[in-house]
Formats: sequence, C-alpha cells, structure tokens
Amino acid sequence: MKSDNKQPEIKTTNQKQQKPENENREYAQLVVVKPVGYPFDFSLMDDEIEITNSKLFEEYARDQWMGLVVREKSHLFDQKIIPDFGFEIVTAKPNNSMISESTRIKIITDEIDNKTENRIKSNIHLSDVVGQENAKSKIKVITKYLENPQSFGPWAPKNILFYGLPGTGKTMLVKGLANELEVPLYLVKATSLIGEHVGDASSKIHDLFKKASENAPAIIFIDEIDAIALHRSFQSLRGDVSEIVNSLLTEMDGISENESVITIGATNNPTSLDLAVRSRFEEEIEFTLPDENERMTILKNNLKTMPLEHDLDLEKLVKLTKGLSGRDIKEKILKTALHNAISNDSDIITMQNIDYALQSSKIKNQDIKGMFE
Repeated sequence: MKSDNKQPEIKTTNQKQQKPENENREYAQLVVVKPVGYPFDFSLMDDEIEITNSKLFEEYARDQWMGLVVREKSHLFDQKIIPDFGFEIVTAKPNNSMISESTRIKIITDEIDNKTENRIKSNIHLSDVVGQENAKSKIKVITKYLENPQSFGPWAPKNILFYGLPGTGKTMLVKGLANELEVPLYLVKATSLIGEHVGDASSKIHDLFKKASENAPAIIFIDEIDAIALHRSFQSLRGDVSEIVNSLLTEMDGISENESVITIGATNNPTSLDLAVRSRFEEEIEFTLPDENERMTILKNNLKTMPLEHDLDLEKLVKLTKGLSGRDIKEKILKTALHNAISNDSDIITMQNIDYALQSSKIKNQDIKGMFE
C-alpha cells in the first residue's frame, strides 16, 4: 500500500482490540476483500492503493485484523493508513466467523490485475472442456502439486508443453485448471514478450516469472511459444531469438527458484521449437480434434445458448464438421449460420444457414503447413 508521506498519529481506537465477546466463535478459513476507498475526501491522499505483493499483504492484513468477526458485505478498515482505508468483505468462509492466525486473506482489485499485466480470471471449468481426456488425466499431477507443493520436493513438475491443432482446447483447459485450483493464471501471447529494444524481451520474461512467483502458487501459460522460441533453422527470421531463448531457459531451469509456479507452453507445431527450450518441458501433452461423440456434445452445448431457435439435423451436422476443432465448430459454423439467419430476417436457424457457413468457412489445411501450421 502507499500513502503520501503521512505522519503517524496516535489513534483513539484499535480495531485489533475489538474482539468479539463469543470466544467460541468459528474461525474463518478464507476472507476475500476488495478495496473501496477512504470514508471521505482528503486532498493529500492517493485515490487508490497499490499492492505489489499479495503474500505480504495477507500477512499485513491478518496481523491487523486478528480476532475480528467477518461478515460478507460488511467492511474492514486499514488503520495504519490515515484516514482509515476501507475494504469490503466479498467472501467469508464461513460467514460470521473470526479471523485467526491460519485465515487466508485474499484481495481482488482491478488495479492488481492491471499491474500484474496478463493475469486473468475466468469462469471456465474443466468440465466445460469437451474431450481431451488424455490431457485432463495428465494434468492431475499439476493439480496435486499446486494443492500441496511441499509434498513433491525435488520431484515437482515445472514445465509442461501443450501441442495440437488450433482451437482444440489448450487455452480453455488451462483456464479451467487455474479456476478450479483458485490460483492466479498469467496468460500471455508469446509475441507480447517481444520488445522494441535490446534487453526488452529478457526484462519482460523475468518480470512475468517474478510476478508469478510473488503470487505463487500460480500458473504461467505462454501461448504460441514457438513464435519466440524458434528452432535454429528459423532463427535467421528473428534477430533477438538468442536473447529470448536464453531468458526462457534461465527461468525454466529454475535458477531463480520459482517455487509453486507451473509453466505451460502451447504450440500448434512442436517441431518448430528451439531444441534447448523443448528439452526443458518434462512432458508434452497432445490435444486432438474431437471425434463424432465429442462433436455432438460441442454442438448441443453451444446450441443451448443460441439467441434463435434451430431446426437442424444434428447427426448430419456431426458428419459435416469432421476434421474441425471445437472452436471452428462454434465460431466458423454455428456463429456464421446464426448471423446468416439474422441477416435474412429469419427467426430460426436451419440447415440452409449451416450450408452457407460451411461454404464460407472452408479451410485448406494444405495451405498452412510448416512452422506457421
């Protein structure tokens, strides 16, 4: 937190001493708060707080609020900032319980998400990912590790590679994993790590891993990692490849001891990866195109949320979408069919709209071979 050179003063009240009379009250397991600001305007104060380390904030807040009763939608005050800064209690588990030494205290703010760049929140769950049973099975080790990092010791997983055709659920799966584990997810497009000047990329990569480590346990997901960690046969296309590859290797090797941080890279074509980077991934998990049963499930799940009624031959549609990913089925077929129906002032989606979508969304796989596959 920050304030503008405020002088300490003696307070007449001390929140920490206002403990509840009921000593048998249940202890809180988790308290989630969000900052709501000062109770009145004070020209010398910043309008917002800045929290750079959530672990330190948790210790700071727990020490200050020990013994207080927490009720959802009520407020706690930071009495070390003058005037008192208010926090709304978003979640208290259980509600109407008391903060103890073991209570986990989390803070959610838009400012934190902006300052940690790339850190995202999602409402996607693992059950939303259709198919990919092999991938779901293999990520159980990540789940077990992040739930209890100390139990793994030197056998902790660190770097995993997801590979497969675009739209097969790589990003969706990692969002669901982070959401169900309730851990921060730092999702970046690899190209966003490229800087304008020498040293920029190295600094961005270091900052990314540092932020994840400060908020561990956490997951870093680098999408399209082959865009920066190119195989040597492609490195002539990019002059800063050596700098980026060396920075990635440093972080992935764990020289900075990024404890309780999992790095997941994603690529459509693992053969285009730099061999040194690829060797750091302990396991490579393949994502495959959906089979008939999975395509049927994808179609039914998406049709439930359609804003128009539909009259479709789903069995035929399953056959027609062979070779398409889940994302292509939704975005290129169903969405295009929906828009075509609306454009023609229709209140119902028919196979005629589907035929239009299939014709306008042709993808020639032979045109996207090689490193850009």
